[in-house]
Amino acid sequence: MLAKRIERLTSSLVRDILAVAQRPGVISFAGGLPADEALLNVDLSALSPELLSSAMQYGPTEGERGLREHVAARMAEIGLKCRADQVLILNGSQQGIDLVSKLMLEEGTPVLVEEPAYLAALQSFKLFGADLRTVPLQQGVNIDALAALMPSVNLAYLTPTFQNPSGYCYSEAERKSVAALVDTHGVCLFEDDPYRELAYDTPAPAPMVSFIQSALWIYQGSFSKTLAPGLRLGFLIAHPDLMPHLIRLKQAADLHSNRLSQLIVGQILASGQLAPHLAKSLPIYRERRDAMAAALQRHLAPYASWQVPAGGLFFWVKLAAVNDTLALMHQCLSNDLAIMPGVAFMAGGRDDGYVRLNFSHAKPELIECGIAKLAQLVSVQQKV
Repeated sequence: MLAKRIERLTSSLVRDILAVAQRPGVISFAGGLPADEALLNVDLSALSPELLSSAMQYGPTEGERGLREHVAARMAEIGLKCRADQVLILNGSQQGIDLVSKLMLEEGTPVLVEEPAYLAALQSFKLFGADLRTVPLQQGVNIDALAALMPSVNLAYLTPTFQNPSGYCYSEAERKSVAALVDTHGVCLFEDDPYRELAYDTPAPAPMVSFIQSALWIYQGSFSKTLAPGLRLGFLIAHPDLMPHLIRLKQAADLHSNRLSQLIVGQILASGQLAPHLAKSLPIYRERRDAMAAALQRHLAPYASWQVPAGGLFFWVKLAAVNDTLALMHQCLSNDLAIMPGVAFMAGGRDDGYVRLNFSHAKPELIECGIAKLAQLVSVQQKV
C-alpha cells in the first residue's frame, strides 16, 4: 500500500538524539541549537492591530511582498543581485531542500554532494532515490575531484559557507572555480547558506551562485540561526526559469508560510533591528567557540585533531583511535553527554572517526565539563 520510496525513508538522527539530550543533566553538543540568550525577543506591540489581524488570513504562496523585497535588498548587499519575484518564503530552509528534491530528483538522478554533508539533505535526497556522488571536503575542497564528477551529475548541492558539519568556508577563488564548472557542464547548483551571518573573524565571500553566468541555480538561507528556529522561516531564491515550478510545489505543500512569523521578521528587517541583534549574539557564540577550542586543546589534544571554525556552530573533530562513532555516541549518552557521530554525515556510510560538536548552545562551564568527559571516554578506547 505504501509508496516504494518509504523503504528509503530514515529517521533524523539529530532529532532522535535531541529527544534523549533533553533529559535533565545531559550536556548536549548534538544539535545545531542557537544559544537561548541569543534568541529573538518578540515585541508584538510593534505590529499594528490591523497587521496582526491580517496575519490570521490566508496569504500569498510566494510570501509577504515586503519581506521578499527586504530579502532581495539584503542579498544585493552581499553580491547576489535578484528581484523580489525570485524570492520564495519557506517554512524553514529545510522545506527548500524538500521542494528542490521534488523539482529535480527522480529515482537514479545523479547528485553531487560534499562528503561530509548536511545529514537532513542526504535524508531527503535518498528518499527521492538520488544517486549520490561525493566530493571530499575537509579543510579544503578538492576542485580536481569536483571537476571530474561534474559532467556526470544533474544537480550539485553545496554548503560553501561554514559548512555543516566541517565548518569549512570556500574561498572566493574556489567559489569562482565551482561556478565556472557548473556553467561549463550545465549543472544546476543548489547552494545552502544558513550560517552566513554567523561569522566570527571575517565576513564570508559572496554567494557561490553570484558567480554563475549561464547555469540554473538555487540559493537558500534561514532566519533560524540568526533570530529563532521556532519562527520556522527561511527563504529560497532561484533562477527565473525555476521559480514558477517552485511556487507551485510550495502551493501544493502548504499554500503559504506562517504569516505571523513573516510579519515579525519583516518588521525586524524594516526597522534595522537585525544588525544590533547580531552584534549582541555573535560575541556569545565567539566566546563559546573559543571555550570549546580551549577545552579541546586541554583535554583531547592527545587523541584528536580539528580546525577552529571561522563561523557557524560546529567543530568537526577527527578522533585518532575511534572507528565506530555510533558506538561512541551511545557510550556518551550513557554518560549524560550527547554528540553527533560523523558517520551520519557520510553519504556512503563510511566511518572515518569524526564527530560533530555543537558549541553554541552550552555555556562555557558546561563545554569544559562535556569535553573533559568526552576525552575520558575516548582515552579508554585508546587504551583498549
